[in-house]
Amino acid sequence: MTAPVPSGVVLLTDRLVARGRLERVVAGAVAGGVRWVVLREKDLPRVERAALAVELRATLADVGGTLLVAGSDPLGGDAVHLPSAGPYPPPALPLVGRSCHSVAELSRLTTEHYATVSPIWPTKSKPGYGPPLEVAGLRALVAASSVPVLALGGVETPEQVTACIEAGAAGVAVLGALMRADDPAATAHLLTSAFQKAVTQKLVKSRHGRPQPPTATNEER
Repeated sequence: MTAPVPSGVVLLTDRLVARGRLERVVAGAVAGGVRWVVLREKDLPRVERAALAVELRATLADVGGTLLVAGSDPLGGDAVHLPSAGPYPPPALPLVGRSCHSVAELSRLTTEHYATVSPIWPTKSKPGYGPPLEVAGLRALVAASSVPVLALGGVETPEQVTACIEAGAAGVAVLGALMRADDPAATAHLLTSAFQKAVTQKLVKSRHGRPQPPTATNEER
């Protein structure tokens, strides 16, 4: 059976901008509906990062969530998120994602299960990084991708979440809006609710857009 890929609101960690201990911010986001977390914190010694991974996995396990680790070392787990620069080929793990920014990078995907594309909008985490793809650029990359796509970069509001889902993204990857939130649980709930509503609306539109089977006329009966 194929493992599920990230969708909905995916949290990227950054303890340097988090309001409070990273573990508490992540726990708040999980309480608000987040089920996928990407552990970054690449500057930490491996032993500290591995211990943090254990704690975050325990938090996610309570709700059936999944921790992905940024980089090729899964830190005792089985899911990683790789940078666009490599390694190639990706490691043989049950769940592998990769950061992409262009059609060329998406075309290099082989056994990866999903990709993030960025930046969609200007981002406080990486000011000046871009240029922003915006919704039209996101839609084009979704169409060019062979795997599900997460929209990353500057996603902070329910309206932005909705726009990304309408453009074809499987979800949104969020850092600043949750790491810097006064109330991570409330912010996560706001964003995940917007995702769920957008997905429901897409399903309704697709069903209504399907051609209906012809009905028999009285003469045909």
